[in-house]
Amino acid sequence: MKIYNKLSDTLEDIGTTEDNKIRMYVCGITVYDDCHIGHARTIVVFDILRRYLIHKGKELVYVQNFTDVDDKIINRAKLDGKSPDEISFKYIESYFEDFSKLNVLKADFYPKATDHIIEIINAIKILKEKNYTYTTLNGVYFKVRAFPNYGKLSKKQIDELEEGTRIEIDKLKEDPLDFALWKFSSDVPNWESPWGRGRPGWHIECSVMVSKLLGNEIEIHGGGTDLIFPHHENEIAQSETFNEKKLAKLWMHVGMITINSEKMSKSLRNMIVLKSALKKWGSNVLRLYLISSQYSKPMDYNDEILQESLQKWRQIEHCIYELRTAKNVSENMDEFEDKCNGFLNNFLSALDSNLNTPLALTSFMKLVSYVNNLSSSEKLTIRMSYKALPIVETIMDIIGIKIVEIDNDTKFKIEEMIDRRDNLRAEKKFQAADNLRKKIFELFDVELTDHRKYTSWKKKERIEFECEDYN
Repeated sequence: MKIYNKLSDTLEDIGTTEDNKIRMYVCGITVYDDCHIGHARTIVVFDILRRYLIHKGKELVYVQNFTDVDDKIINRAKLDGKSPDEISFKYIESYFEDFSKLNVLKADFYPKATDHIIEIINAIKILKEKNYTYTTLNGVYFKVRAFPNYGKLSKKQIDELEEGTRIEIDKLKEDPLDFALWKFSSDVPNWESPWGRGRPGWHIECSVMVSKLLGNEIEIHGGGTDLIFPHHENEIAQSETFNEKKLAKLWMHVGMITINSEKMSKSLRNMIVLKSALKKWGSNVLRLYLISSQYSKPMDYNDEILQESLQKWRQIEHCIYELRTAKNVSENMDEFEDKCNGFLNNFLSALDSNLNTPLALTSFMKLVSYVNNLSSSEKLTIRMSYKALPIVETIMDIIGIKIVEIDNDTKFKIEEMIDRRDNLRAEKKFQAADNLRKKIFELFDVELTDHRKYTSWKKKERIEFECEDYN
């Protein structure tokens, strides 16, 4: 599998350790508010990468941090009249609630900055001993120009980077690019250090947690494109200074999301909170939307694009249930097997090529349409379902989508009512059959599809958008 490496500016194979492990670190969120749809895109992209590598038999160690000490958290705590710990705890819980609903696999580790203060202080001591730091009245800073090749990730000359975003403002700094390793502060939370009470800077926490949990040179380091500079650039500088090793072999970044072609920001009041998006569209539609564009490029969030993802999901739902309920009999399987294997191979090949999820999704939808067309023309058979169903389920597991499951007792009741309805149809009691169809829908939210020799059924996921549209 090849992934675009921002550091080398080329497609590269994902490497492994000597014991065939892949160590992956993804920069998580600063926990001062609910997650938005931009966070969801980054997390889902790396979730699919992880799922696919597991499918390929790779052993992964996946780490995603929480920044739980930051000016934004402290400011939110003051605004809400709570402690910073209460704020960070609240939004960490909110994170797990949201991403569990979005069907994201849990990371192996979710380290927090506040749990690594001793390690952070020790790392700063090493940087200080190597003469890469200086101290002002405001804190301890890293001397960027002392690090060779600073800017190698963002591909910019050091003078160009002075105009980059999120540079800390401190008139006492020797250079505008220098960044804080330790900030002096009397606001809680703060800790004692050899330089004075305060708290860690933003960048040092990730360097320390990568080193502690994964080692000094990992296979994949990722996050959003907004982290390339200054966060990841600064991580490289400080990590490769105190470890004297390459921080990561491969740097992977996910593009930003715009809202109706505008930048998403609180000032524009167009933030799409993930909780609201999940309530409106559900996890499956959102995941299909989030992989509908190449991961490294920006993408737009609007109802038209999401409607397209909803239609794809309805086709997938129909495909799964038609395969599960197929009853026709036939022996001719050669062409069907070849086609199914071809769609699967194209899906996997697309993911092998820089996680090309749009192309992979196209291959999957071709398989879905193929099955649905066979079903509608009464050509889908039991043997075909035995072949296609595992392929469809494998693809769905990699993408991270799943249909609403029904317990066996409910399934038995549904199928018993369908059998009664089929008997009514055979007896030409069509009004009674229609009434029973309505009753099945009212009781179980299940839709029926009549075939020549049997009746298939499906339980559709309820989507709020459709309900709003209908009303």
